[in-house]
Amino acid sequence: MINKRRSAAVLLGLLAATALIGPAPATADDETTEPPAEPPKVELVLDVSGSMRARDIDGRSRISVAQQAFNEVVDALPDETQLGIRVLGATYRGKDKKQGCQDTQQIVPVGPVDRAQAKAAVATLRPTGFTPVGLALRSAAQDLGVGATARRIVLITDGEDTCAPPDPCEVARELAAQGTRLVVDTLGLAPDDKVRRQLLCIAGATGGTYTAAQSADELTGRIKQLVDRARDTYTATPTVVGGAAECETAPLLAPGVYTDREAFSEHRWYRVPVRAGQELRASVSVALDRPVNPDYGVLLRATAPDGREIVRGVDAGSGRTDVISAGLRWSATEETPTPTPEPTGTQPAQTVCLVVSNAFAPRPGTEATPGMPMELTVDVVASSPAPDGPDLGRGWALLLLLTLAGLLTGLVAGLLTRWWVATWREN
Repeated sequence: MINKRRSAAVLLGLLAATALIGPAPATADDETTEPPAEPPKVELVLDVSGSMRARDIDGRSRISVAQQAFNEVVDALPDETQLGIRVLGATYRGKDKKQGCQDTQQIVPVGPVDRAQAKAAVATLRPTGFTPVGLALRSAAQDLGVGATARRIVLITDGEDTCAPPDPCEVARELAAQGTRLVVDTLGLAPDDKVRRQLLCIAGATGGTYTAAQSADELTGRIKQLVDRARDTYTATPTVVGGAAECETAPLLAPGVYTDREAFSEHRWYRVPVRAGQELRASVSVALDRPVNPDYGVLLRATAPDGREIVRGVDAGSGRTDVISAGLRWSATEETPTPTPEPTGTQPAQTVCLVVSNAFAPRPGTEATPGMPMELTVDVVASSPAPDGPDLGRGWALLLLLTLAGLLTGLVAGLLTRWWVATWREN
């Protein structure tokens, strides 16, 4: 039993080491990176238009579910995260569309959160007016400002914009084109196809994700996840890259964080140069921003240019989840793929092909385009091979060693048994 437990522990340790894809450890040759001067910033944008009165989420109104989710998120907010809250359609009760389409306010400024004040502000909200999503997004971007780190907007709504122009998709593209390092994640509270398409468009334009929340737990869990992700990824805005259908034409990637979109059951290829004495670490995360069938998986492979597989990482699931990830590690000393030509006088690099594959199938009625949001992290560090285990020998030497060990074990067991029987008879 003890041996089985030890074997299981060793196996788990090996799996954990294989999946290790975190930031590279600092070395003497690395430049010291100063921590960002500003904290992570995120603004929650909540739709408080009249349709939020509908009672179709766990038998409760949409606004009450959103208020509960906000309260739980505020209570669990990481201390270093600066949070703001903006609402739309919350104050104007009239029928003048021109006036109603200007109805958006920031009820909690972006900054360290006074939890009691924030929850009190959200508790007073009552569904009222129009749905100026585009204007609210533009205003939220102004609330967050600009800086060296990424900002996130989390938009929660149950309906499409009723006030365009400005069209929210165009606003999202406009914000992305400004290079403001802004990501918009969207949460839909109503099973409406038009709303879903609009929210997908907003998220896709800025590298964010879309999720349909059909229960209070789903909404709360997803908002918490997005706020945590804002804290974890705010120092690096992923670079948009387009994977290829084969290694030969794939983009050449340097260490960094990249974002792409992958269609259902697709294979996307990328290339990474790795020199002798270096180790490649890579991970991929795919966001399930639309309903998919159970039993799915993500596969990340490293191959040589001729197609020979070097190493792989895989993850699979059979239930609902928001993100599924896989990772791998490979050292350039383990195998030698085809060298990549380098200038004279430099050590040639080896071309390693990274292949991202998925086994997702859309549910009936689910749009297949655009592809699902994908984040690829690539790092190349000094090689750190695992220490060698004890060498017990090979061939006849190993057979002889095992035979001697068996004889010795049998002899000891026999002596102990004889002693025990003799003692038992005397007593």
